[in-house]
Amino acid sequence: MYKIRPMTADDYDSVIDLMTRTPGISVRDADSRESTVRYLERNPGLSFVAEIGGRLGACVMSGHDGRRGYLQHLVVLPDYRRRGIATALVERCLSELEGLGILKCHIDVFKTNAQASAYWEGQGWTLRTDINRYSFVRTGAENA
Repeated sequence: MYKIRPMTADDYDSVIDLMTRTPGISVRDADSRESTVRYLERNPGLSFVAEIGGRLGACVMSGHDGRRGYLQHLVVLPDYRRRGIATALVERCLSELEGLGILKCHIDVFKTNAQASAYWEGQGWTLRTDINRYSFVRTGAENA
């Protein structure tokens, strides 16, 4: 059995541990403790963790820009996959975003992460082929 609850700054070390142990997830400078706390404060009650047997076994972060929602870092430890935890975490995010009037949500998936792509497509998410996402790093840091 698992329990979903809002992510807090106190979860940072466990969340980063989940991310670094999961293939297909990239930990960047933007995932620093300071940046993560700022993200959680800017998007209160929109990121979640799942506790399984007293330990953190899954997480997802979400936020919005006032019009669109964005999910990041959906991670479930391999031993806990295929139990509906990822789907429950995503549904919790989407429900909270909907309560704020945010009805459309995006997630970025590395092209090399076939497992994640299959998950999202299986959940009814649509791969966008009509847009390209461009990024610019103001500081010049390659790992931003």
